[in-house]
Amino acid sequence: MSEETRTAPGSESGPGLTRRRLLGLAGTGTAGVLAGGGAGFLLGDAEAGGRAGSGDRTDPEYGGLAAATEFEGAHQAGIVTPAQDRLHFAAFDIVTDDRAELEAMLQEWTAAARRMTRGQAAGEGGAIPDVPESPPEDTGEALDLPASGLTITVGFGPGMFVGPDGTDRFGLALQKPEALEDLPPFPGDTLRPEISAGDLCIQACAHDPQVAVHAVRNLARIGFGVVSVRWSQLGFGRTSSTSVEQQTPRNLFGFKDGTNNLKAQAGAALEDNVWVQSGDGPEWLTGGSYVVSRRIAMTIETWDRTSLVEQEQIIGRNKREGAPLGTGKEFDPVDLTATSIPENSHIRLANPNSNDGAALLRRGYSFVDGTTELGRLDAGLFFLAYQRDPRTGFIRVQRNLRTDLMNEYIRHTSSAIFACPPGVDGPDDYWGRALFE
Repeated sequence: MSEETRTAPGSESGPGLTRRRLLGLAGTGTAGVLAGGGAGFLLGDAEAGGRAGSGDRTDPEYGGLAAATEFEGAHQAGIVTPAQDRLHFAAFDIVTDDRAELEAMLQEWTAAARRMTRGQAAGEGGAIPDVPESPPEDTGEALDLPASGLTITVGFGPGMFVGPDGTDRFGLALQKPEALEDLPPFPGDTLRPEISAGDLCIQACAHDPQVAVHAVRNLARIGFGVVSVRWSQLGFGRTSSTSVEQQTPRNLFGFKDGTNNLKAQAGAALEDNVWVQSGDGPEWLTGGSYVVSRRIAMTIETWDRTSLVEQEQIIGRNKREGAPLGTGKEFDPVDLTATSIPENSHIRLANPNSNDGAALLRRGYSFVDGTTELGRLDAGLFFLAYQRDPRTGFIRVQRNLRTDLMNEYIRHTSSAIFACPPGVDGPDDYWGRALFE
């Protein structure tokens, strides 16, 4: 259990545990241990348009996990924000040919996201309109729930700029970054086109799964007729830490995951590896980032019958402490000259020193999507990685993993890439404003 959940009021070990809290821990069709640390500010109920009957957001039932996360800033929230425990990720196809409609939708999305991350309804009219004969401006399943650290991050895919036939769909082709190209094929890929790619994406992360699902549902509702959902993915149990204050989590293989992940406190390393800099490409993306998503199915049953010794050789770390083989502590440096770490182990091949210094900021989540036709768990890792340039980031690292011993136990079934614009800096700003202007 992370140190955040050991001491948080109302956590599973605290006095504030209630039936509502137990249900929240169980999730909706998935299971996971609640991991917290959401930073931000608390909002009072007096705000206009707040959720009806939302209660005191300092209620011990939720503890510190009720806090809202700041929406505005130089960068979008949900990238270096301390990773929440729940994810709803959705990719969309653009179904309109009208540039003005697309731009207006992004304005509406931004306004709704600003409200929802503050614990308010998606629209000013809320879920219970004054005129019952009119459709609600919010779907209502998040009534009575706090902000729960919700962050909403948006990205633009290659198809938003150039259509499948090479046409300039919205007069934006000249603003398409060179790095924003569909990812190349990698050895071992078994990609399913119906759950890959997309023209737009939404990443909603929160400490409550219902809050994350509510966010995506309402943005999809607002976008009806302009965009349609292409595919989506629920995730639980973060598999990376994005803050030094968070304990390293474990993935479904039972190993600590993302020990050397870039953290929010990395300073210059974030500028070098995560944030797009002026001169990297079109100026509208300066201060933004690129996100790569990969759905990685794990052959859980095969892994579970593998000896501990072999598991540790494949990963390159011991299972109990997460320490590099041949060392004693999790954060001991990975010595690439050490014979104790196999040549084709995962940590050796993924190490920045094996990839010309390339480092990624990961925000991955575990998933369990029922069972396969063979009666095995359809489970694995929904991998998300943010970087300054995917050509020198994810693509460089993934190519180096072609001989990874772990490849015997995983299959990449979904793949997508999106350019995430910078954050919004005021009430009149919106996602992609610099691109459209």
